[in-house]
Amino acid sequence: MNLNQIFTNQRTGNNPHTKASRTDFQRDFDRIIFSSAFRRLQNKTQVFPLPGSVFVHNRLTHSLEVSSVGRSLGSVIGEFIHDSFTGDLTEDSKNFYLHNLGNVIAAGCLCHDVGNPAFGHSGEDAIASYFERNENDLKPKFSEKEWADLVNFEGNANAIRVLAQQQQGKDAGGIQLTFATLASIAKYPCEAIARDKAILHRKKFGFFQNEKDIFLEIAKATGLIPESEEPYIFKRHPFVWLVEAADDICYNIIDMEDAHRLGIVSTADCKNLFFELVRSETDDVNKVEHKLNSIGNENEQISYLRAKVINALINKSIELYKSNFNTILEGSLEKGLLDIYKSENNALQDIESFSIEKIYNHKAVVEIENAGYNVMYELLDHFIPSILKSADDRKSYDKKALKLIPKQFVYDEGTDYQKVLGVIDFVSGMTDNYATDLYRKIKGIDIGMTV
Repeated sequence: MNLNQIFTNQRTGNNPHTKASRTDFQRDFDRIIFSSAFRRLQNKTQVFPLPGSVFVHNRLTHSLEVSSVGRSLGSVIGEFIHDSFTGDLTEDSKNFYLHNLGNVIAAGCLCHDVGNPAFGHSGEDAIASYFERNENDLKPKFSEKEWADLVNFEGNANAIRVLAQQQQGKDAGGIQLTFATLASIAKYPCEAIARDKAILHRKKFGFFQNEKDIFLEIAKATGLIPESEEPYIFKRHPFVWLVEAADDICYNIIDMEDAHRLGIVSTADCKNLFFELVRSETDDVNKVEHKLNSIGNENEQISYLRAKVINALINKSIELYKSNFNTILEGSLEKGLLDIYKSENNALQDIESFSIEKIYNHKAVVEIENAGYNVMYELLDHFIPSILKSADDRKSYDKKALKLIPKQFVYDEGTDYQKVLGVIDFVSGMTDNYATDLYRKIKGIDIGMTV
């Protein structure tokens, strides 16, 4: 890939703007911050049930922290590209890498989770399984590729839709981000039907059929390397590894800190796991140990170690990105940066294994996953059969169900596929609390007027 051609300030909707003190890429960051899709992340589960007496991370606080880490990664790598390839770069490219790559990665990190439904991965599973479990009735209504989108519903693909598609009555291009930012979150740049056929797709995909044309525009403008055109498969954009690394750094470490604050993980276990990673990556273990012993509060001890671990992983990610840069530029690196690190250092692998056993399978987490799955499934079952009926065939209860869906999500003039995507937009965009409240009302558990 040509370093002069993998970024662009072209944006969805092609909305012109007047000159201002902000660059186009800083503008992306600001647009995401003020978007309703980003704001709703404050009440979407990261791992643990919300809310509680102890405040833990939700999707919004997670995204802000990922963005902070991503800005650091992008800024350092931007300087590396600027200094190492200066003879190959145009003046515009030199300016971009030196001053704006950090902004692009920060913006990409900020919005990487906006397509995730309420209740984390169980919400994704509920949407996909709704179509699997109703295959006999629903599958004949869709093309093969449309059906693949639905039975493999994916938050990464949904993020592109949330950010870039035009809702009923709203501006073209969604929130109108630059193609550079959108390319940076395309972790799985292929169609659903091809999700297990290319490097690093891990049975996931990057865009729905409805947004295929938008994605192809992004791919062309940012120089994505095609692997196949039927079905569409592209190699990853070089910026994706940085957004992915920032996300991996944060969730691996912050989930452990949250679990400690909730009393799920002991101070001793958390300290040992964090300290072992710090020990493996620092030249002055005694200094770290002395500082740790000077802190009397256990939560503050863990916070200090968390900061040291994140700093170590940022430095390691930068080192790995630089050493694998040519392979990344070719789009052929077969592992994420943190996956490479785990194969070289057992400390992070130990943290991940411990988290799977003690945190992600903890009773409180499993309970919210089960509850969330049922809530999301039942909401889809309330709306989708009604939206798929013609206007003449809709009964009174169908019409009343559809009155609950805001107009921007109703595509009555569209295909069955577009109608269903509108319902999914509505349901997947809900916060945990809103989804739960609506579920209780339509099931008759809570009855009464609220304003």
